[in-house]
Amino acid sequence: MNLGVNVPNFGPGTDPGMLRAWAQTVEGLGFDLLMVSDHVAVTPDVAEQYPAPFYEPFTALSWLAGVTSRVRLGTTVLIVPYRHPLLIARMAANLNRLSGERLVLGVGVGWARQEFAALGVPFERRGALTDEYLRAVRAAWADEKDYRAGPIPIWVGGHSDAGLRRAVELGDAWHPLRLTPAALRATLGRMREIADRRGRPVPALAPRIALRLTESPVTGPERLAGEGTIDQVAGDLDELRLLGAENVVLDPFNGDPDETRHPRVAWQALAAVAALQDDNRSRRTEST
Repeated sequence: MNLGVNVPNFGPGTDPGMLRAWAQTVEGLGFDLLMVSDHVAVTPDVAEQYPAPFYEPFTALSWLAGVTSRVRLGTTVLIVPYRHPLLIARMAANLNRLSGERLVLGVGVGWARQEFAALGVPFERRGALTDEYLRAVRAAWADEKDYRAGPIPIWVGGHSDAGLRRAVELGDAWHPLRLTPAALRATLGRMREIADRRGRPVPALAPRIALRLTESPVTGPERLAGEGTIDQVAGDLDELRLLGAENVVLDPFNGDPDETRHPRVAWQALAAVAALQDDNRSRRTEST
């Protein structure tokens, strides 16, 4: 199972030097994937959770491609209705080619009403626009003479029935964000039912989970996957592996913008998970 990291590309502590440090830390610890978020207009509803400055994902990932060599690069998630589909197709194809085919395109429909208004995009049509645009992106990528996209996987976020249907019909993987273990299992069951009804294969599982290490166990039904002691996190990763996840993205940002000024807490948590993965690999090697 490959592990990735959601890197904060926003907030008061984020600048080019910090983004470079994040990228080199993620790659240096041996993680497989570095992902960033997407917003275009930092309207008040966006700023409450993801304050300025906000580094646009295609721009930021293009730059980070040049300061890394191995780690895959992705969006978690690109808000599809914010850009013309041919612009998405062109930027994604170019980034994938220029980075040595390292791009993963995670996509979603968006949630910030004020941002939609600022961009002149109808909020009520965001789901239909996402479906339409994703089909247009795939059609553009089929033009190998022009776009030369290469193998760009599309991970579809969302856990509503519409989101699950979109993942089944248009995605290579389902990319749910920060769910409890119970909610993840239940929603995966719903997606399998939707896929069966539509006669389509179940997309791969590629969740983004929290990463918040604590000294004492976190209990109760509201505990997110990835939250708690290192043993609890290890258990969550084992369960995801058994559920068939080939990729899991760890999200160490816990909602306080000031965290972006002090990334070492997040880096220490990532180092603990990386060490856990190394131990698991060693045990598997010894057993064979």
